[in-house]
This record gives sequence, C-alpha cells and structure tokens, in this order.
Amino acid sequence: MAQEVRGVIAPGKDEPVRIETVVVPDPGPGEAVVQVQACGVCHTDLHYKQGGINDEFPFLLGHEAAGVVEAVGPGVTDVEPGDFVILNWRAVCGKCRACLRGRPWYCFDTHNAQQRMTLASTGQELSPALGIGAFAEKTLVAAGQCTKVDPRVAPQVAGLLGCGVMAGIGAAINTGNVGRGDSVAVIGCGGVGDAAIAGSQLAGAATIIAVDIDDRKLETARSMGATHTVNSRENDPVEAIRELTGGFGADVVIEAVGRPETYKQAFYARDLAGTVVLVGVPTPEMKLELPLLDVFGRGGSLKSSWYGDCLPSRDFPMLIDLHLQGRLDLGAFVTETIGLDEVEKAFERMHHGDVLRSVVVL
Repeated sequence: MAQEVRGVIAPGKDEPVRIETVVVPDPGPGEAVVQVQACGVCHTDLHYKQGGINDEFPFLLGHEAAGVVEAVGPGVTDVEPGDFVILNWRAVCGKCRACLRGRPWYCFDTHNAQQRMTLASTGQELSPALGIGAFAEKTLVAAGQCTKVDPRVAPQVAGLLGCGVMAGIGAAINTGNVGRGDSVAVIGCGGVGDAAIAGSQLAGAATIIAVDIDDRKLETARSMGATHTVNSRENDPVEAIRELTGGFGADVVIEAVGRPETYKQAFYARDLAGTVVLVGVPTPEMKLELPLLDVFGRGGSLKSSWYGDCLPSRDFPMLIDLHLQGRLDLGAFVTETIGLDEVEKAFERMHHGDVLRSVVVL
C-alpha cells in the first residue's frame, strides 16, 4: 500500500524549497523502499534547485543518504527488509559494453526506480535528485542503488559516501591512482576536495598540497591530511605548487572546483607526464581553451572522475570498514546535523562556505 511521507521539494528554478507530503508507492519489480535515517546536503542538490542540472521540476531533493530497507519488490535478491544500506546513484546494469568489459564503475546504463513518487496534493510526478530523492522520511529506489554496509556505523556518517566523500576519495585513489610517495595538489577544499585529501593520505602520498581562497577551508584541509596549504587569492598557485615539489609540479593535481581558470591551474601545476583529475562539476556554459602544443608537450593524463570512478558494492563497505577501524574519520566531514525544515538555511550556509557538510537526520 502506498505511503505518505514528508519530503523537501524544489518547486521551481531558484524558488525556496518547501516541505510537502510525498506519496511513495509500493516497490515494483527490482525496486526497494528505504526508510531514510540521514542525508547530507550536497552542492548537487543546490544545482538542482538552481536549475543547473535540468528543468524537470518539481524535484524531490537529497541523495547522499543512508537508511534501512523497509520493503522490496519482486525479483530483488541482493537486499532484504532490515538491511542497513547506503544509497548510490550509479546502480550498475551488468550488461552494457563497460560492464561486459569488466569496467562496471563506468557503467553506461545505470538505472533508477521505474515508478515515480508524487505530490499528495496534486498527484504530480516528482523528479528525484540523482534518482534517489532522500530528503524524505522514505524513498523509492532501484534495489541496485542500495549498498549494504556494516550497521554499526552512524547513518549521518555513512550517507556521506553516497556522493561527495566518495567522489573525492575516489578521485584520488581510483581515478588519479595516487600511490605511495606521490605528490598531490588539490584545488578547491570543500567537501569533495577535502575527501580527495583524505584519500591521498590513505593512498600514502608524501606531499599533499591544499589550494583554496579561504583560510578557514585551508585550516580544515590540514586536519584532513594536507601537508601544505596555498591561499590562491594571495599567491600564484602554480608557482607555489612547483616550489613545494622541487620545481617540477605535482604528480597528481585534483581540480575540485569545476571552473576553467582552476582547471588551467591544475594543468600547469602538474609535473611532466603527471595526471590532472577533474572532479569539480562545471556548468553548461563554461568553455576551456588550452594550447594544443602544451597538451601534447606536457604528456601525462587528463581525466574526468565520475563519482570517484567508484563501484559501490566494492568501495562503500571497504571505506566503512576503514572508518570503523579508525583509519578514515568520516565524522570529520559533518559540520552540523539538522532537520528537514532547515535545508534552505543549509543551502545558504553552504553558499557562504560556513559548513563542510550539513546532514539531515530523520
């Protein structure tokens, strides 16, 4: 029987979010209903609210979530009611050309629930953010979007792996292939950038340089594992990174802002044959211009990191285990816990750089 729950809706472009009653249908084939326990406030949700993703309003926001499976539909065997799960937005299909080549983290046909949740007041279909829609007491997802992890972990910590923290850690470990003794520079020290710093430390990088224009963020970056910091409002970041790496540039530079000017900084701040990883999300109108001779002459790799090139079934449990062992402090990313009715204010604090992560606890 369909259920009615509270959820945070973005009704139109740049309009304030509001709490509405949402109808969650019973799970159909391959689907699951999850009781959401916590959901991080991610910058991607703000992009949805601002119309930066698409114009399929109204959106049911929230996607960085953890909770307990309440019910599953026909044919679901990987999860069952009572399982504690992190929700992911790349449920691999197992059948596309990437999956068949043994590269499921690139899956080109990830799937979501077939049914739509609706507004109780009008019956209008909702577009769930990244196919999840977890700023709600319960949500309907594809069962493949549910990744079981150790239930001893706190939900407000576990959910962060559903997007930003996984994107950053994966950008360093999976996409950038950071290794022992490497030098790494991370440009942009928000939640994703700090996660890239933590991932670089996990991988054994010897030098980790944090770059930002906000001294508060640079201080936090040090607590996450940065060995050096550069305020790029006051110093040329390319020259500073070269100076800190023997004049050569970093082995891996991770751009976690998503702007042409910071991407160029990343490009020129890497060593010859080094790697640039773009994990910051640009907006559609942004253009990049680089001398093609420089692209050729500097060699190396220019990579984009999709969701940290993660495989949720592999990476989520591993990172939760590292957290429980005390080797990865996921709790350090949580600045505050809030209720559903505080999401709009959390967006404002995010915009002003006052928080690393606000987490909705239900």
